[in-house]
Amino acid sequence: MNRGLTLYWMQCGGCGGDTISFLNAQDPDLCQLFDRLEIELLWHPSLSNHSAETHDQILHEISTGKKPLDILVVEGSILTGPDNTGRFDLMRGEPRLEWIRRLAGKAGHVVAAGTCAAYGGVGVDSVVGSIGLQFKRSKRGGLLGEEFRSRLKAPVINLAGCPCHPEVMSGSLMALASGQVPALDEMHRPLDWYNIMVHQGCTRNEYHEYRVEESSFAERGCLFFHLGCHGPLVPGPCNRTLWNQRSSKTRAGVPCFGCTSPNFPHSYPFFQTRNIEGVPNELPKGISRAHYMAYKSMAAAAAPERLEKRITDV
Repeated sequence: MNRGLTLYWMQCGGCGGDTISFLNAQDPDLCQLFDRLEIELLWHPSLSNHSAETHDQILHEISTGKKPLDILVVEGSILTGPDNTGRFDLMRGEPRLEWIRRLAGKAGHVVAAGTCAAYGGVGVDSVVGSIGLQFKRSKRGGLLGEEFRSRLKAPVINLAGCPCHPEVMSGSLMALASGQVPALDEMHRPLDWYNIMVHQGCTRNEYHEYRVEESSFAERGCLFFHLGCHGPLVPGPCNRTLWNQRSSKTRAGVPCFGCTSPNFPHSYPFFQTRNIEGVPNELPKGISRAHYMAYKSMAAAAAPERLEKRITDV
């Protein structure tokens, strides 16, 4: 295991939700994690108590190579507006995006904390000009460009989510501290956490299979067909690695919003499923619409009475 790693956390255009999420990490918590991995937190805008002068010195030492930077974490979307100048978001009098380019060029690894940093999130195609580090939505490029590789020859590691799950952040830092670069999918999300759909592990799966649907909340049936659930459409660990080791959106009766998708947030209502003749417009990858319609019609006709009555204790 590498020792004495350094980490700099850059906060850009966002709500700070990924930081709040990371503060909820357990076994180990954030402080224990950094201590065990011997990670020196050079700077975090919410957690560090350095003076402005000390922060300037840290930036100078990283930029000149005097202080090595092992991990650069970027939270929030990169703002390129107005007119691609980046001057909507300044840091020390310069567009923040220039600082990101400078620090990313020195970093052993670059990590995008959350969907905004990964893919642009809120503000894409608006006056603020939001983009991600290596993607704009699902299009490769972003701020750093498709061919960017860190000092250790790795692409940006996208820890998608709104916010990123704290155990995804902890596990990714553990991997990097041990000298391992996580295997990534085509959108640069680590396969250890994004190799399954949110739907897998959902407690409403049986209702989904038999098309026992809900059109209002506070029921136990499937939320995919009417209430906008993206569980069968997007990858994520939410029903495998529970939030606060306890629950998830779908277990709490809230549809999955698809926040790990490059296209999040969507332009249409969260609690509404767009459909054609009652069949959702968006179907799981590789599914034939005609076959899906026939299968679901037969499944609905065969639904057990206990599911129709929402009886779960058998």
